[in-house]
Amino acid sequence: MAKPSAPATATDQEVRAILERYRCPVPFHEVRTRFLGNIATPVMSASPIRTVEGLWGGELPDFGSINAANELIGALIMGLWNRLTRHQERNAPFRLTRPDVAASREGLATLALIRRQELDGFVEGLFGAEEAIDLPERAHRGLGVLGELRALIAGVLDVATDANKAASVGDIKGTLRQMREMTRIAEHEMHEVILSCKRARRDMFRR
Repeated sequence: MAKPSAPATATDQEVRAILERYRCPVPFHEVRTRFLGNIATPVMSASPIRTVEGLWGGELPDFGSINAANELIGALIMGLWNRLTRHQERNAPFRLTRPDVAASREGLATLALIRRQELDGFVEGLFGAEEAIDLPERAHRGLGVLGELRALIAGVLDVATDANKAASVGDIKGTLRQMREMTRIAEHEMHEVILSCKRARRDMFRR
């Protein structure tokens, strides 16, 4: 008997399990933001299936059966992708991953790496295969802020993973507080980018 396909309402946990089964090189938290960026993009040629293929470097893994292929596509697109589309509404802002990390050098490094990957994923999803895209002004400004945050977070990651740089418990706790504030700003700017791009797409269709 063939294994049934994943339901269209596949939970995040079920999506994670499928990604792990097919050895997806992109972590789940980055998959979320890649999808979100591609949902928001004003590039009219963007497609969910190409974004899914991009998770494996441009080509889907070998499934072995059509049921297995349908399971993965159903979980990622009918499940995760469709859930993320609701964040195009003003009253439904996206939330970045909130890992439970210790107030230690390792915990700080873990959080900084996740945040950097999430921001990279959002930009990659937004641009897709394009080197440059025409963004509305508010989205352009938001992307600039996200770029600045990305640089700060990359700096935190460098310090946290460099054993030669001293960091007291107080320093680490203070940096974690700063990371929480950067997370809040990143979420706000991502949401503004998404809303701005949505308005731009709507205006294009009205012309």
